[in-house]
Amino acid sequence: MAKGKAKGQKGKKITLKAAKNSIRITFDGRRRLDLSKMGITTFPKCILKLADVDELDLSRNMLKKIPDSIQKFQKLRWLDLHSNQLEELPEAIGMLQNLVYLNISNNKLTSKNLPVELNLLKNLRTLNLGLNRLDNIPTTLGALKELKEVSLFDNFLTTIPTSVTKLPKLKKLNVKRNPFPDPTQQEEHVDSIKRTETLYLVQEKDLCCSCLKMCQDERDKLNKLKNMIPSSSKKLNFPSLLTPNSTAKDNQEQWR
Repeated sequence: MAKGKAKGQKGKKITLKAAKNSIRITFDGRRRLDLSKMGITTFPKCILKLADVDELDLSRNMLKKIPDSIQKFQKLRWLDLHSNQLEELPEAIGMLQNLVYLNISNNKLTSKNLPVELNLLKNLRTLNLGLNRLDNIPTTLGALKELKEVSLFDNFLTTIPTSVTKLPKLKKLNVKRNPFPDPTQQEEHVDSIKRTETLYLVQEKDLCCSCLKMCQDERDKLNKLKNMIPSSSKKLNFPSLLTPNSTAKDNQEQWR
């Protein structure tokens, strides 16, 4: 072994200057601190001086822990921690009340180390917990009534709490590649989030003139299309036409 060779993997040190240079303005005018793919192994304390950013991207690094000081990012709306080596999350993450997006997929999180305080993120709309080591999902996540997308793919889940599948605004639930006892259970969880559209029927007299004319025009278009389609009773006859299937039928015995 070469003399002085490091025993462990040494991460890149982030300076305040480098962090400031990593702030980007998103298309909607928000300030994003982008420290993704930087080879970081420990949370850079210097970025606490930039805690007024709207978005923080620490994805694709080698972080094993997020400190309680994450709560200083009170304006944070978007937090991406995917593809690290996180084994737990701090309870202080529940203090980020403005979060609408949280991605902690592709880590080493277990159900035991998911803080109950996640249910305090009342404004959260997107939560990605895929590619972890979760064997159950806390029913308390059902308190996050604003959730629209939940990803739980590639874990060790055998069931999904009803409190999660019945979230009022849920539009997308990804539970693929989990060891459900019944293979159809995955489909049931997907089907359970389908929302039925409300259909209102009104009489013509209740419509304004412009709306009534629009409906009548659409009905006329449909009637014209129906008239253009040949009736099934008027089938065209081509007696001399030899179809491929008829030839195949005649020669079938020879091919056997």
